[in-house]
Amino acid sequence: MSEFNTAEFLNPVRTQTWSNGRHLVRCVKVIQETHDVCTFTFGVSQPMLFFFKPGQFVTLELEIDGERVMRSYTISSSPSIPYSFSITVKRVKGGVVSNWLHDNLKSGDQIAVHGPVGPFNCMDFPADKVLLLSGGVGITPVMSMARWWFDTDSEVDMVFAHSARTPGDIIYARELEYMSSRIDNFKLHMICERNEIGQAWGGYRGYLNETMLQLIAPDFMQREVFCCGPAVYMDAVRKMLEGLGFDMSRYHEESFGETPAKDVRNAETHADQAEEAAEAADSADTVKVTFSNGNSISVIPGTNLNEAALDVGVKISKACGMGICGACKVKVSSGDFEMEHNGGITEEEIAEGYVLSCCTSVKSDLQIDY
Repeated sequence: MSEFNTAEFLNPVRTQTWSNGRHLVRCVKVIQETHDVCTFTFGVSQPMLFFFKPGQFVTLELEIDGERVMRSYTISSSPSIPYSFSITVKRVKGGVVSNWLHDNLKSGDQIAVHGPVGPFNCMDFPADKVLLLSGGVGITPVMSMARWWFDTDSEVDMVFAHSARTPGDIIYARELEYMSSRIDNFKLHMICERNEIGQAWGGYRGYLNETMLQLIAPDFMQREVFCCGPAVYMDAVRKMLEGLGFDMSRYHEESFGETPAKDVRNAETHADQAEEAAEAADSADTVKVTFSNGNSISVIPGTNLNEAALDVGVKISKACGMGICGACKVKVSSGDFEMEHNGGITEEEIAEGYVLSCCTSVKSDLQIDY
């Protein structure tokens, strides 16, 4: 009897693996989570493993009203389901990208994404016991972490505490209840600011405070804490934990760089700002930043390159503002600068002269190809 050879019956699958960079993906599904929150799922036609660290984000590259727009969103799905990935987006009043996504992006549409990147993730900070704190749509990165641990049958002891305005605003409510009912190492706690007429609610009311925290996770001092939500929410959580003597080296939060006020000023304001900067520069040593479109501006050494560009009317795309996503990449033809990035650019790109403008300061006269 001949020896059985399993290799004869195996057909190798040629599957690509996701890596940080620009990728064209297709929207394959849109899920209405709440009245103002949607989940968008993406994939590609050829098999690709979308592996990432739970908690990381991608940057969408979109064209809205003829203008290239970049915006970063946390991946809400888990790498345990590797042939697609999802983002969950809340419609924001006046939000250019969030409203465009809700109103226009549908199954079958193709867009470009950059990533995945981000230091806020559970793989770089392994722990046996975790406390996941989230507010509003800030639930997305900690949900990715929880899904990962749940799908991989992890023994990590999870306490998940989510804050929402009303019961109707709780994202992933049914899935969270399901997870809580299936495993013993997942404790779920919901906090609602209020409940509307006709909404039954038996959970916590108000805002997360010290008393609630002691009830939700009496052993929180022994847990690794992952937090994401509106800036005011994370600020309150941070101050509360510091006041309780928590070891803040075990506290991790998601925080994209805030968009400078300059980004939302009108053209007239930009012109005024540029004029003021020029006047101030008269009494100081200055350097000149020149762009390939012919625009130039004199600035004081140490000025942020992205802000200098904005002052002279050159809008360089920016998303995270932290040197992570790579959206604000430009090429420096000549001149000295200083860049402190967080992984959004490769050594090869740096060698070719590229910088991330959001985290680059001007040191001498610069010539920028943009």
